[in-house]
Amino acid sequence: MGAWSKVRSIFTRDANIVTAEDLLSLQREGRLGGKSVHVTNDSALRHSAVWACLRLRADLVSTMPVDVYRKVQGLQVEVPKPPVLVTPGGQEVGIREWMYSTQVDLDRAGNCFGLITERSGVIGPDGRGLPGRIDLVPLGDVTVRASGSQITGYKICGVGYDPWDVWHEKQYTVAGLPMGLSPVAYAAWTIEESLNAQQFARDWFAAGVVPSGTLKNTAKTIDKKVARDAKEAFRAAVSNGDVFVHGADWEYSPVQAVAQQAQFIEARQYGLGDIARFFGCPGDMIDAAVSGSSITYASITQRNLQFLIMHLGPAVSRREDAFSRKLVSGPRYVKLATDSLLRMDPAARAQTLKTQIDSRTLAPSEARALEDRPPFTEDQLAEFDRLFGSRSVPAPPSTAPTGATP
Repeated sequence: MGAWSKVRSIFTRDANIVTAEDLLSLQREGRLGGKSVHVTNDSALRHSAVWACLRLRADLVSTMPVDVYRKVQGLQVEVPKPPVLVTPGGQEVGIREWMYSTQVDLDRAGNCFGLITERSGVIGPDGRGLPGRIDLVPLGDVTVRASGSQITGYKICGVGYDPWDVWHEKQYTVAGLPMGLSPVAYAAWTIEESLNAQQFARDWFAAGVVPSGTLKNTAKTIDKKVARDAKEAFRAAVSNGDVFVHGADWEYSPVQAVAQQAQFIEARQYGLGDIARFFGCPGDMIDAAVSGSSITYASITQRNLQFLIMHLGPAVSRREDAFSRKLVSGPRYVKLATDSLLRMDPAARAQTLKTQIDSRTLAPSEARALEDRPPFTEDQLAEFDRLFGSRSVPAPPSTAPTGATP
């Protein structure tokens, strides 16, 4: 399927390298001796911006606590988690590692896969046991068979499996397609430009590439045949970084491929911004912000809230829905605690709790529970009384009740 297939080059023209734009727009397959980079889900990880985007999103999602709830008389009540949400890959793979791995695959390929190797005793809505263990498999080992918009089977490492036996999450979906879209495939042009530029620079400084230029005979005028023979001899010698030997009659003048270094760096910087947009990460969060476009936030909490709402939140909601439908039964549902992303500094958190207590929307004991502290003991309350006066006691009514005898 296209979700993990190799993306072939779309750059075919050939010209002299004069500017950074020329360098970034050419595949240069012939001149680089077949070293041009083709973008796949694995090769894309060699790009720092791709790695940073995937790492950031997977780090945050995998560290969000996973909780299970059910509604009781209209209230949300937490219930025990099934083992598949604690150690989904067995005792060696906990939920955080499992969530990190699946989020990376979802963000780079739009799909993640695993073999359901155990079933729990809990019966799901389809009348069959819910997954008890899910062993993840590499994207490259999976082939999907579909009929229209319906998946009819999977092949993993050459072995066929029924959809019932395979865990398949997807994101970036479109109507009528049974697979999620792959950001790596759609960002291949931008990623390939940058990776090929890196490859060219590496070959350049390793003396593996000689830039385009002019080879001039200073002793005599030569015809086309001699020029062609000289060109082929020169190319054969230098294509693999070898030395070209000639007499006093030949003069080589290279075109300065990397002379405009500031322009080259600027072009690569804009490429980082493109990749950040494809992978749903603000450029400044992966140190790829474009010069001249910056946003100032009042606090880190405000910045994280914007990132959660505009970028990460929808992916989190989709995963909650998938877990609720496939991993828990009945009226139970799964929530990822996004509050962990919105942690405030101690002063702001204390002020928020105080405001809620003063407005009677939060009891002091509840505030202490949020801080992982037990309720006050009688000794602690007595100490407060000694330091700040006796605790508040409702005052007697100032007027006699209606109908009472004075």
